[in-house]
Amino acid sequence: MKLWQRTKQAVYMAYASWKGKGYDFSDWSGRTFWGIDNSQLATNETIFSVITRLSNTLSTLPIKLHQNYDVIVNQAADVLINEPNQNMSSFDFINALEVSRNESGNGYAVILRDVRMQPSEIIPLDPSCVTEFIDRDDGSLWYEVRGESKNMYVHNMDMIHVKHIRGPNRWNGLSPIKVLANTIKYDKAVQDFSLSEMEKKESFILSYAANVSNDTRDQIIGDFRRFYKENGGILFKEPGVEIDKLKKEYFASDTLSSEKITRSRVANVFNVPVSFLNETGGGTFGSNEQEMIRFVQMTLSPIVRQYEHEFNRKLLTKDDRKYGMYFKFNLGALLRGDTAARTAFYQMMLRSAGMKPNEVRQFEDLPPDKSEMANQLWISGDLYPIDLPIAERKSTTTSTVGGGEKSD
Repeated sequence: MKLWQRTKQAVYMAYASWKGKGYDFSDWSGRTFWGIDNSQLATNETIFSVITRLSNTLSTLPIKLHQNYDVIVNQAADVLINEPNQNMSSFDFINALEVSRNESGNGYAVILRDVRMQPSEIIPLDPSCVTEFIDRDDGSLWYEVRGESKNMYVHNMDMIHVKHIRGPNRWNGLSPIKVLANTIKYDKAVQDFSLSEMEKKESFILSYAANVSNDTRDQIIGDFRRFYKENGGILFKEPGVEIDKLKKEYFASDTLSSEKITRSRVANVFNVPVSFLNETGGGTFGSNEQEMIRFVQMTLSPIVRQYEHEFNRKLLTKDDRKYGMYFKFNLGALLRGDTAARTAFYQMMLRSAGMKPNEVRQFEDLPPDKSEMANQLWISGDLYPIDLPIAERKSTTTSTVGGGEKSD
């Protein structure tokens, strides 16, 4: 689409949002949700577990708008952090995006803007209703969103799109559940077989001698049928009659081995430590802290950076970014370690002028101290404000002057 078409599209969306109820995007795409969810997310415990962990972890991370390291608030930050739309909190919004990203490979949310072209609402979309395409006139990326009554075309700057990896010739992400199709099929086959074997009744071989009369044989079979039907009781074994129990083919160890294989494959595809899926074997980390560091560095950091880049590019203007504004998730809370590790870290940072006392209190979610001294950097000596002249610091060193000792 040409420039005038994009301008027309932007003005239309701003006008629709400004007009209020009855003219917004949610009314256009209104749907009634009903029925039973038969997706793999609802029918596979392992996949449900890993997606729940990823989406909940990302949703609980604090996100703030910074300007050259200072925390600020503007309209875009207020919409994203406090009320993305009239039906969702920030937790629900990010959680919905992350669940869609992990289930279908893509998470979409359309940005509605006011008359000043500032974000007013961000509404998640059903990934199955969105298709990407490239405009042949200018090469820009657009999204076709299919509604109940009509379709809408949204420019990429008005669409939050988070995804899994993609190939060079495609814009939508690859669904990890599709990658796990064979694993899911194998796991289901093992579960169905194990369940069918467990539900089978006990089987027996009833043998009797050739010289047993017909009446005696009928009596033996009748007694055994009664015994089997009543699931127990007394059964008299007649001479020449043998009863052998058939062994079942089900072995609990087979199911456990299959579940272990499934957990390992799911963990590999979603790039999480297998211990996060309650698999205790095969651990290689010396502590939970080391494992969490690997999870943050290898799994969460790429996901978080993708969200931050989408928010920075599409919720902030170029002028905002020139003035040093950026959205940032705080991953520090996941790396704080236990009490002893945090104490040692804070002591080191305080004594080397790396942090202020109030910054330490902020990390621990404590209110700032009102003293001005709590907002100063200190160095060990023990301890001084970093800007205190050396001459005013106490000293315990001694020097020899004229054959005697003098305290500095």
